[in-house]
Amino acid sequence: MSENQTDILETFLNQCPDREYEIEISCPEFTCVCPKTGQPDFATIHINYTPDKLCIELKSLKLYMFSYRNHGEFHEHVTNKILDDIVSKCSPVRAEVIGDFNVRGGIKTVIKAKYEKN
Repeated sequence: MSENQTDILETFLNQCPDREYEIEISCPEFTCVCPKTGQPDFATIHINYTPDKLCIELKSLKLYMFSYRNHGEFHEHVTNKILDDIVSKCSPVRAEVIGDFNVRGGIKTVIKAKYEKN
C-alpha cells in the first residue's frame, strides 16, 4: 500500500471542542488479502474515538477502507495501521480500533489496538 493512501483521509473541525464525546464507527464490509495465501480476509472494523480539534470525514474514511481491498496485510498489522492513520490525521484524545475478522480456516481473530494522548 502506498504511503499516500493515508492522504485519502480528510478531517473537519470539531464543532463541540469543549465537550468530550465519543464517535463510534463501524465498517462491516472491510476486506484485505492474506499476504501468505492471497485469499481474501473479511472483517468488521470498529473505530471508537474521542475527538480533540478534528474529526474524520466519513466519505474519505470509506474510500480509505476500500483502499485495503487488494492489499496483502496481516490482521494484526492492518488493525494497528488503521489506528496509526486515524491518530496521525485527527490527533484524538483517545482512540480504539477493533478488527473483528471472519473465520477462515477454522480460526477467528479479533485485534484491539488503543491510543491515548498523554
